[in-house]
Amino acid sequence: MLITEILARNARMYGAETALIERDPAQNKRTSITWQSFDDEANQLARALMAAGIAPGDRVVHLMTNCIEWLPIYFGILRCGAIAVPLNFRFIAATIERCVLLAEAKLMIFGPEFIERIDDIQPRLNRCVRSYVFVGPKTLCPEYAVDYLAFLQAHASRPVDIPLGITDAAALYFTSGTTGTPKGALLTHRNLESACIIENHHHRQTHDDNFLCLPPLYHTGAKMHWFGNFIVGAPAVILKGVEPRWILEAISEERVTVVWLLVPWAMDILFAIESGDLKLRDYHIDQWRLMHIGAQPVPPSLIKEWQRIFPNHQYDTNYGLTESTGPGCVHLGVENMHKVGAIGLPGFDWEYRIVDDHLNPVEPGTPGELIVKGPGVMVEYYRNPEATADAIKSGWLLTGDIARLDEDGFIWLVDRKKDVIITGGENVFPVEIEDFLQSHPKIADVAVIGLPSLRLGEIATAIIKVKPGHTLTKEEVRLFCEQLPRYKRPRKIIFDDVPRNPTGKIEKPKLREKFAGARESFQI
Repeated sequence: MLITEILARNARMYGAETALIERDPAQNKRTSITWQSFDDEANQLARALMAAGIAPGDRVVHLMTNCIEWLPIYFGILRCGAIAVPLNFRFIAATIERCVLLAEAKLMIFGPEFIERIDDIQPRLNRCVRSYVFVGPKTLCPEYAVDYLAFLQAHASRPVDIPLGITDAAALYFTSGTTGTPKGALLTHRNLESACIIENHHHRQTHDDNFLCLPPLYHTGAKMHWFGNFIVGAPAVILKGVEPRWILEAISEERVTVVWLLVPWAMDILFAIESGDLKLRDYHIDQWRLMHIGAQPVPPSLIKEWQRIFPNHQYDTNYGLTESTGPGCVHLGVENMHKVGAIGLPGFDWEYRIVDDHLNPVEPGTPGELIVKGPGVMVEYYRNPEATADAIKSGWLLTGDIARLDEDGFIWLVDRKKDVIITGGENVFPVEIEDFLQSHPKIADVAVIGLPSLRLGEIATAIIKVKPGHTLTKEEVRLFCEQLPRYKRPRKIIFDDVPRNPTGKIEKPKLREKFAGARESFQI
């Protein structure tokens, strides 16, 4: 069933029930909409887009931060047969321009946070963009845009008569750009439908569950995890802000049962509990049954501490890519807590291989590139046949991640292929060092990168963020690292913040640029 049809079904079955709740703690604001209102707004927008000249297959850019309008707008774009193009709200103006022009978008819907960025590039966007729709206070609406509510007002909420096929293009998602210029992954309605089925199969959401949405909705991860609730007509809470106290308040007051976190947020919650800033007895959290994490490698030490604090929680690790329609192609499974640290087993309806550079399977235990095949594999990188040919081989998606298989058939992520450090002829995988350093009781976050070395080619460099209230010296780190094989020990230690994008991934290109002139400090 198309996700647009799932929404219509939810409206028929659960019309008066709450579908979405938006909490904005900074503004002390809470709003909600029912499934019927959700469906009506999507229909209204679809009709408004059609009246504005948007035809099936046209691209519509969706540039907004998380809010209660986000999902109805997304579904409205799909309802009229157009292709939704959600953009990363952290993109600078030049990147927005590049993505909009690549997509050849005919209409842009944007929020107040982006006025200045759009103002700078709007004359050049007019090469393809015909109309701009502004979602925000009417007094802030730029002169070149139309107010969203006025855009909807003249149109009925009756369903539109646009036939959609399961293989039709539905959405164009740009990659995070952590390893280079963002590329547009083209997804079909079948891809989106499969994400609903797979997520619900993995985490068994029922109509009684309530999902807390924290990550940005432009990212496939957040939305596709919400899909597990969506397919059974269960509600979700969109929380604006990730302060630990706000998260616990939302879980407590909204009776949330499922939370998908990123590593930094889980760490912040544990730090707040450890420091006494949060006291669990102040919250009603007995109904909270599942915490799961994805979008980046998860330190086993983090999950062990989480289990100590929350012994009754189910836990899952999720692995996926934008190109695989988000999470689910590999996951640990709530029944496999004894394998915490692994990314797990093939997801429902997925298969995998671990291969060498010639795509030949490697022996168990040997690191190789993880490739996957399943119903979420994208159609292509939009208007980029060369990159598509490099990424998809005979239906297999090359993930660019190095993994290994253990004796029980579980997949362990070793590192990004592009992040492997070659030092003195040895391959060093940063994630292994990051996981090790993360177990130090004074380290809050860590990133390991390769920096140039005349003698060794590259050296492993650890950028370390120390836990609040603690002090740590390079000598302490050096002594701690003596537990590692000599060639894996970082030769330079830098104390600094670890930059992460909105989905929690370490922005290693920024670190390489920032510390490109750093010299070796440890002769080990």
